[in-house]
Amino acid sequence: MMTYELSVAGLKRQLKLSPIAPDLMIAGFVVFGDVELTEACARELLAIAPEYDYIIAPEAKAIPLIHEMARQSGRNEYMLARKAAKAYMDGVFSVRYESITTKGVQELFMDGSDAKKLKGKRVLILDDVISTGESLNAMEHLVNEAGGIIVGKMAVLAEGDAAKRKDILFLEKLPLFNGKGEALD
Repeated sequence: MMTYELSVAGLKRQLKLSPIAPDLMIAGFVVFGDVELTEACARELLAIAPEYDYIIAPEAKAIPLIHEMARQSGRNEYMLARKAAKAYMDGVFSVRYESITTKGVQELFMDGSDAKKLKGKRVLILDDVISTGESLNAMEHLVNEAGGIIVGKMAVLAEGDAAKRKDILFLEKLPLFNGKGEALD
């Protein structure tokens, strides 16, 4: 198994390299189950976050991170864009997008009651990794449709060319890899 050693928020982790195309691999960054990493990344992200009223993230890998950021900041609420509409949601609206880590078209849904809270408020969009920016664009679409004012977009890692973007905040750059496991950036 090929791995990449990542240093982020004062911690080191070995990330498994996984193929996504014949000569392209990505390093899998997963905060699920890693409390130490989640707490450290949340602390570092809060240190660089702009002022915001609400924070929102896409379901699912960013959930531990957004929860920990809310806990550390003393806020009692955060919002999720869901991967499926739930029976308890009302006034639901959605956006479709494609991601490099999931095959096929995906959809994110926003609850109408969450949208009402975001209207006219400063919103910080959070994700674990920003790569092609497709899920970030989907999140922006939802926040804009809700009438929120996007004050920042951030992630723990910016993968590949995303690290060159000037409109996102992130803790570390994550390279892409060729089929031999060599960093492309």
